[in-house]
Formats: sequence, structure tokens, C-alpha cells
Amino acid sequence: MNEQQQPAGRMNIWTLLRNILPFVLPYRRLVVITLVLTFIGSLMAQVNAVVLDRAVDAINALIQTPGGFKWSSAISILTAISIILLGKEVVGAVVTFFQRYYGERMRILVSRDLSLRVVDRILAFRMAFFSQDGNETGKLQSRIDRGIMSLSNTVNNFFIEILPLFTSAVLALGLMFAANVYVGLVALCIIPVYFYVTYVQACRMKGGRRSIFGGHQAVSQGILNILESITVIKSFGREQVEAARQTGLQNSMTDLQLNTRKQSFFFNGLKSFLEQIGTVLIIILTAYLVLIDYPGMSIGKIMYHVMLFANVSAPIRQLHRIYDDMNDALIYAEGFFGILHADNEVETSGSHRPERVEGNFSLSGVNFTYPNGTRALTDVSMNIEAGKITALVGLSGAGKSTVVNLLDKFYAPDSGSLKLDGVELSEWDTRWLRENVGLVLQKNHIFDGSIEANIRYGNPDATHDDVVRAARQAFLYDQVVQLPHGFDTPALQLSGGQQQRVAIARMFLKNPPIIFLDEPTASLDAIATEQIKASIDAIKQGRTVIIISHNIGQIIDADQIYVLDRGRVVQSGSPQEVYRQGGLYKDIFDASARSMNVDKIASTIES
Repeated sequence: MNEQQQPAGRMNIWTLLRNILPFVLPYRRLVVITLVLTFIGSLMAQVNAVVLDRAVDAINALIQTPGGFKWSSAISILTAISIILLGKEVVGAVVTFFQRYYGERMRILVSRDLSLRVVDRILAFRMAFFSQDGNETGKLQSRIDRGIMSLSNTVNNFFIEILPLFTSAVLALGLMFAANVYVGLVALCIIPVYFYVTYVQACRMKGGRRSIFGGHQAVSQGILNILESITVIKSFGREQVEAARQTGLQNSMTDLQLNTRKQSFFFNGLKSFLEQIGTVLIIILTAYLVLIDYPGMSIGKIMYHVMLFANVSAPIRQLHRIYDDMNDALIYAEGFFGILHADNEVETSGSHRPERVEGNFSLSGVNFTYPNGTRALTDVSMNIEAGKITALVGLSGAGKSTVVNLLDKFYAPDSGSLKLDGVELSEWDTRWLRENVGLVLQKNHIFDGSIEANIRYGNPDATHDDVVRAARQAFLYDQVVQLPHGFDTPALQLSGGQQQRVAIARMFLKNPPIIFLDEPTASLDAIATEQIKASIDAIKQGRTVIIISHNIGQIIDADQIYVLDRGRVVQSGSPQEVYRQGGLYKDIFDASARSMNVDKIASTIES
């Protein structure tokens, strides 16, 4: 992950809690309720030790009473013990229920807010963010999913696991000190040693956890690539190749996980040993104090201190698991909050919103390099006149689509001037600009929804009649009405060519003054291409049109042509002028004509 995408420095527990706090504060009422219930539950946890202390001493005194054992006194003691313990269990069950309910409610609400916040951030990012290494779709999805899961679990762990355990431990330790300072000191001395071992464990395992996180991202991206490329994989019979690649990734992940777990088991065993040492020391010390008849010490106090130390060591018993979860959260939080804190990736917007957009573009000395280091444009200058058709021509990778990306403010140039109607594009309100631009790509995204919903994406306020009119303009209407559910048919069920018509219908519905066409008929058959070309020709009238196409039938209609070669403008002028100049455009034009067998087509028509 790029450093610019991370919060300042590596995550630690304090920075993690500081980042989560803004998502918890809106639910401060739930926090207060949970804290009160936690305190009550912690008090309930000490009842057993207190009752056992009193019960053992009372029974011991009853047995040693002169005159012998009396069942009436024993029954009174047992009745009191039963009432107190059963009452404590009833209260404890109620408290635990509401504590867990409110804690889980908070976790769910925080998880929802984290999801909404990261979606808002992603929608606000400029396109360059998604072109950076490490921000591939699968890796981003992994960072978001695992981040939300681990952070919401952290909230749950804090209020349901950590806070009750440590509150109970503090109360138990206080009661031990109140009963006997020496026993309290022994219990207190064990805790820092245990925490130190846990700290060493975290430091030793942090690198492995970070590597496992990277491995999860790589695996997710690999599976996504297989799903997206399944047709190509099967057509070339490369199932074994892809399986071997995934096997390599999974084996690396397995080795990392096994090594990490081996270290974890070693440290957990060491901590369990320390906990048992503490219990043994408490038993020996309390027994010794009873034997020497130390003031305030009795047989009941032995059990009292052992049970209280169990409450003190309860967080210790759970600490390794909680600490594992917290360290996972630290790793995943780096990736998640790296997205939320990437302020430099937020798409910038000016405030220029004219009543009318003419469509005069001017590029002067524009240079642009993609975030991955690919140089796309070098010293590009163009004048794109309003109301005219401008074609961008060149071989694949020449920079044609990059020019369109810059004009639509998907990216910002590294240097040079880029103006629309005499105003720098950076000063334009981004949303306003795009509301006045229609974009049709070679491969357009179709959303999960009906055909009508996908067409209406071009204008959410459009009526059904508007949608029908746009479908007719895109020569899609006749095909849609033949479907069993008509415009309610899921758009993803359409063929590639039909989906392309849906995208073109969106553009017709939007009806913008500026149109960008990037191979708009690439996936259509010849008749459909002719139909769409007729519709596009109709909508071109009085609009600024920039078209990228390898179809010479569409290029030759342009008023102006700019020929690009490896990111530079090498020719410009009208189609006839540029052809007469020779050079790259003539080579492309002649090659296109030969590939279409123009001579044979012409002779066939003549005959």
C-alpha cells in the first residue's frame, strides 16, 4: 500500500482507538448504558469469592462449636448461600443479556457507519487513486471488507470482552489488597510479567500478520481475475496454469499462517505457565499466613484469594485471544483508514458553473503520466471547436482515450493548460461539467437492474416515455418489447451489443451539449452500426463531439482530425488535408480500407 494512503505512521492501539472513537461517539448513550452494566456485572463476578469466604469460615466455626454439629444452623447457612448465589446468577444473566445486546447493537451500528463512510470516500476519489499499484479491485475489496469486520469486532471486543474483564480484574485486585497487602502484591507482580510476554509476542508476530494480510489481498485479487477471465482461460485451456498460480499463492499463505500460529502457540503456552505459577504462589502464601495465624487470615481466605486471583487472571487467560484480534485489527485498520485518510486523493472541484456550455476545448503543452508511471501524453496542443466533430486517431496506446479522460476531469494534467470555453478546466465545477458531457465507451458498465433503470441512469428524472424515446433513438426499442418482461427485463441478460445500445440510449436521454464517443459501435454488428451511426449523426448536430474510432466511416465525417503517436500530436487538419499529408493517418486509413476489402466491396456493388 502506498504511504500516502496510510494514516500518519503505523497503527498502534492508541491510534486505532482514536480513529474508531468518532464512529462510537454518536452512540454515547449506548456507551453509558454499557459502562453501567459492565460495572454491575463486575460486582456480580466477585460475589462467589465473598460468599465462599464467609461460607467456609461459617461452616468451619459451626463444626468447631462446643456442643456439636447442629443441622438447623447448617440449613440456615446453606439457605443463605443458595439465595445469594441464585439471586446473583439471575441478576448476572439479566445484566449479561443487556450488556451483550447493547454492545452488539453498537458493533452493528458502527459497522454500518464505517461501510457508509468508506463508500462516500471512494465515490469522492479521483480516478488516479484506482490506477495506483495496490488499489486493484480485489485488493481494495479485501482491505474494505476485512477492515470493517476487524474494526467492528474491536468495538465488540472492547465493550463485551475487554472492558468487563478488566473492570472485574481491577475490582478483584482491590479486594485482594484490602484483605491482605502481601497477597495483593504477589498477584500484582504476576500481571506486568504476563503483559511483557504478550508485548514481545505482538512485536515478533506483527511482520507475519502484515504478510498474511498482503497474502489475503493477493488471493482475493487472483480469484477475481479468474472470475473475470474465465472465458479466456477456458478457451486457451489454461485451467491448470491458473490452478498452479493459485496453488502457489495458497501455499505461501499456508506457510505464513503455520509459522505465525507456531509462534503464537509458544507464547500462549508460556503465558499459561505464568498464570499457573501465580495461582500456586497465591495458594502457598495464603496457606502459610493461615498456618502462622496471621491476623485476618483464615481457611476461608485461602479460597477467597484463589477465586479473586482467578478473576484477576481472567483477562490474562483471554488476553492472548483478544490481543490476537487487536493485532489483526491494527493491520487491517492500516489499510482501511488508509482509504479514509487519503485526503490528497479526493477529487477537486472548482466553482465555475455557466448557464450555457459552448464546448470550446483548448489544450496547450499538456503533459500527463499515469500513477503507475506510464507516460501517456507529451506536449499535446489541440483546439476543439464547439459544434463540430473532432476525431482522435492513432494506433492503440497513442493516448487518445487519455485525452478524453483529461477533458472529463477524470485525471488532471501534470503540466500545461487545459481550458473549456476559455476557463481552466480545474476551475469548473466537476459535477456541473459532467452533467453537460455524454460519454459512451467501447465497453460500458451495466448495473444490476432493469433495462429501464439502466437507461434512466442518464437522467434519473426522466419519464417512461422519455426512456422509450431514447431506446428508439438507440434502435433498442424493437428488441426490448419482444422480451417477456419488456423494459423490466434485467439488463445483465442482454447481449453485449444490446448492452452497448443501452449505454447509447443513456446518452440520448441525457442529451448533453458535449459528447465523447470512444469506439461507440465496436461491439455492434454492421446493420446495428449503421443504425447507431444514423442516430449519432442526428444527435451530433449543434454539439461538440469528440470521437475515437478505428472505423474510417465515422472518422471521415469529422470536421477536424488530430493524429496521435506515442502521446504526441503528429498531424492535424480536416480528413482530406491530413490524408494528403501522408504519414501515419494515411497508413491507418489505407490499412483500414484494405482490411475491409474496399476494392472487392466496390466491385461487388457495381456488379
